[in-house]
Amino acid sequence: MKQSNLQLAAVTGGIVMAVALRLLPHPPNFSTLAATALFGGASLARRRLAFLVPLATLFLTDLILVSTSYTAAGVAHAVSWPLVPFIYGSMILTAALGCWLRSRRSVLTIAGTALAGSILFFLITNFGVWATANWYPHTFGGLFACYVAAIPFFGNELAGDASATLVLFGGFALAQSRVAALRDSAGAAPVV
Repeated sequence: MKQSNLQLAAVTGGIVMAVALRLLPHPPNFSTLAATALFGGASLARRRLAFLVPLATLFLTDLILVSTSYTAAGVAHAVSWPLVPFIYGSMILTAALGCWLRSRRSVLTIAGTALAGSILFFLITNFGVWATANWYPHTFGGLFACYVAAIPFFGNELAGDASATLVLFGGFALAQSRVAALRDSAGAAPVV
């Protein structure tokens, strides 16, 4: 799939805006991270960019958050840094789901992969909490307790990812239907 500079700019701009929402006040765990990785994987023609754009945007917002709001709120950096590999790892896996989604776009497959991305993020990052912090015993029971304790936050994560998925995929499909230069080289907008 060949991608024009306008398509690249539109997709990248959508990802940057969605991840940048992390910088605004929002409910705990109301996140757009899985949705942006999924959209990047599904919409950026060059695989390298499909992974790099969401990760680079996440990295830049992490730097801003660590130097501003986390410090102002008195959040201990030691708690968040050990989770970085788990957070970025889940983003990489979700971008890979997006790459799988490229030729399979439909409302059902987008919704299913968005849900899968949210679940991956939940499972991987909470495993990271259990593995790197001393909040739970490092036993199967401790891992189970960690997942159970995180369930109340999962609703906000799902809501954030669902909203961002709708806006990113739906907004881009709408833009493609109205702007011919955003359509693929065959001239057709993908089915969403």
